[in-house]
Amino acid sequence: MTTHNRTATVFGAYGHTGRFVVAELVARGWTPILSGRDAGKLADLGQAFPGLQQRPASIEDAASLDRALDGAAAVINCAGPFLDTAAPVIEAALRARIHYLDVCAEQQAVIDIYERFAESAKAAGITILPAMAFYGGLADLLATAALGDWNDAEAIEIAVALDSWHPTVGTRLTGERNHYRRRVVSNGALAFVADPAPTREWSFPAPFATQEVVAIPLSEIITLSRHVRSDEVHSYMNLAPLKDLRDPKTPTPVATDAQGRSSQRFVMDTVVRRNGQARHASASGRDIYAITAPLIVEALRRIGDGRSHATGVVAPGEAFDARDFLEALPALSLSFRQQ
Repeated sequence: MTTHNRTATVFGAYGHTGRFVVAELVARGWTPILSGRDAGKLADLGQAFPGLQQRPASIEDAASLDRALDGAAAVINCAGPFLDTAAPVIEAALRARIHYLDVCAEQQAVIDIYERFAESAKAAGITILPAMAFYGGLADLLATAALGDWNDAEAIEIAVALDSWHPTVGTRLTGERNHYRRRVVSNGALAFVADPAPTREWSFPAPFATQEVVAIPLSEIITLSRHVRSDEVHSYMNLAPLKDLRDPKTPTPVATDAQGRSSQRFVMDTVVRRNGQARHASASGRDIYAITAPLIVEALRRIGDGRSHATGVVAPGEAFDARDFLEALPALSLSFRQQ
């Protein structure tokens, strides 16, 4: 469904990731509606983006959410924990019959979205796109792009390397709220990751080289399991960022450029294996929170102009031409190869 309406409500607009999303929408010619629980923080954000509407809303107040979404073509939910916020915001999107996108990394929240809203979203003719962020969406797109013309895989492996991780307040709140066991795909079905989590070595592209990694499966496991047939799907992360994340003294991100990005560097490396062959897809760039903004706004743009392939609850690689999508993002450095 193509729409000429280029207005999108950003729920959680004043959060760290929300601010990047608002700025990206404005840069792409969209009109964000600023929304979230705290009217004072919305007013502060409004000073940086004069002329944008501010519509305070709370997940406990359905009428306020309806007002926040009125007149928008879509809502982008940047307010975690998504275990709490996803359902009420999706319910408001269904009432308004508009598209819903979020930046969820929580596996259980994505499972809940599929189970609760797949049928109602399809009946309404709208797209619900969870996990359209660095964690979740980027891995899903890379794995789908690596698959290419393969219809299935024996194994998909994803490894993330960060040179550091200064978590936002929202990241810490989500970690405290998300007490569910993590899942992987094993023998073709979702299964709980082993305890203790498996470790191994991974040879990353430059500048990270070979590092020890540990299993840290996030929302990409759930999205991939919904649209790709693979016997195994596993995700890993190097150890340095986890040390930062687990240290309560690690500060929040510090902006080091005019766009508000931190100096953090990342590589996401994906390998898809089938019949003795391996296909690799990698993406590198700067600041995992900042890169989420062009990912989710590009997704919104393609939904709006009719380049999304499905309605209902969909995964990124299911909704879009994965390689074309990734190549449209100048903030990512991409690499594809085959063995």
